[in-house]
Amino acid sequence: MLVENKEIVEVSKRIFNIDEIRADFPLLHRTVNGKSLVYLDNAATTQKPNSVIEAIKNYYTFENANIHRGLYFLSELATESFENARLRIKEFINALSVSEIIFVRGATEAINLVATSMYRGGLLNDGDEVILSEMEHHANIVPWQIVAKNNNIKIKVIPIDDDGELILDNLSDFFTEKTKLVSIVHISNTLGTINPVKEIIKTAHDNGVPVLIDGSQAVPHTKVDVQDLDCDFYVFSGHKMFGPTGIGVLYGKTEFLKIMPPYQGGGDMIRTVSFEGTTFNDLPNKFEAGTPNIVGGIGLGAAINYIDSFDNSEIVLHEKGLLDYATERLLEIDGLKIIGTAKMKTPVISFTIDGIHPYDIGTIIDTDGIALRTGHHCTQPIMKRYNLPATSRASFAFYNTKEEIDKLHDGLIKVKRMFS
Repeated sequence: MLVENKEIVEVSKRIFNIDEIRADFPLLHRTVNGKSLVYLDNAATTQKPNSVIEAIKNYYTFENANIHRGLYFLSELATESFENARLRIKEFINALSVSEIIFVRGATEAINLVATSMYRGGLLNDGDEVILSEMEHHANIVPWQIVAKNNNIKIKVIPIDDDGELILDNLSDFFTEKTKLVSIVHISNTLGTINPVKEIIKTAHDNGVPVLIDGSQAVPHTKVDVQDLDCDFYVFSGHKMFGPTGIGVLYGKTEFLKIMPPYQGGGDMIRTVSFEGTTFNDLPNKFEAGTPNIVGGIGLGAAINYIDSFDNSEIVLHEKGLLDYATERLLEIDGLKIIGTAKMKTPVISFTIDGIHPYDIGTIIDTDGIALRTGHHCTQPIMKRYNLPATSRASFAFYNTKEEIDKLHDGLIKVKRMFS
C-alpha cells in the first residue's frame, strides 16, 4: 500500500536524442498509404512509448486483480501499483497531498465533476456567476451551461483579440459578489496560446473567487506546479501526455474537496451502507466510485516516468524550435494564414489556405501519410470569433522533427497545385 511520506525517488535523466526518442514510439514507424507516417495531431492525442505499453501489458500479465478490497497477493500488488501511480502524479504537479489527486476518465469528466459537485455542495447557487473565456474547449463550456440552465447561473466570457490572446485589461470588472468560480484553459488546443493563468488566479483570489485550470494541453509541454500557481482545481487527461485513453486527473485543494459531495455513488466511495443511509469514504476515494481504470492509472504513472526521464527545459527548447520552424515554412505558402499568433505559444498551428476547405486539405494530405486535424477542434466559439467554419491544425510533440515539417510544407504545396 502507498505510504504518504514515502521517499521520492528521482528519475534519472536521459540525454535528449531525437532518434532515440522516436525509437521509443512504435507507431511512429508505421506507413500510411505507402508513405512514412507524419503524425501531427498531438493536441488530439499523443502516441505511446514502449514503457507505457509494457506497463499496461505487465499489469494484465502479472498483476490483474481488483484493488483496495482484496487481502491476497495479486490484489495488494495491483493496489500498490495503482496508488504509487497516484503518488507519481502528486509529485509531477507538486500537489500538497496524494488525497488531492482524484482519478477520473479525463479532463471532461473532471470538469463535469466539479460543476456538479460545486452546485450540490452549495458552492454554486441560483443567481451566481461563473467566468469562462472565449477560447475554451467545449468540455469547459458545456458542463457549466448544463448547471447554468437548470439553476439560473450566469456565465461571463473573457474575450480574445485578433492575435488569440485574452483581453485582460478589465478583468477585475468581471467580478461581483455573485462570482463563485473562474474556469479557464491553461493552453488553447486550437490557438496554442499560453494564458497568464498565475496572474488570473491572483486576480480571482483577490476577489475571493476560486479557479479551475484546464491543463490538458499544458502538462505535455510545460512544467506544472499547482502550489506555485495556487489554483484551486487543475484537470488534465492522460492520453494527451503519452498515457492511455480513459484516464485523467482532477487535482483539488483539500478545503474544496471536503465540502463537495460525491459525484457518483458506488463501491470504494463508501464507508458504510444501509437502507437508512450511507456514509462516505475519505479523500480521494470519496470521488472514485466503482472499480477504477486500474491499468489506465498505472499507464499514466509510466507516462509520467517517461516524461520525467528528460530535462523539461530540453523538451521546451526542442518544441519551440519546431514551432518557429513550422511557422516560417508554412508562411512561405501563398494564401496560408495562421490563426493564433500570441506572443506565448506552444507548438500548435491552426491555419487556413485561401480557396481551399480545411476538410479537403486534411483528406488530400492524408494520401502522403500526414495526419492533420481539421474542423472546429471542439472550440466553436473560437471559429465564430474569427468568422471561420473550420481550420487545419498541426500540433507537435517532442518526438516530431523538422524533416516532418518539410513534408507538411511540401504536402500543402501539392494541395494548392490541385486547386490551382
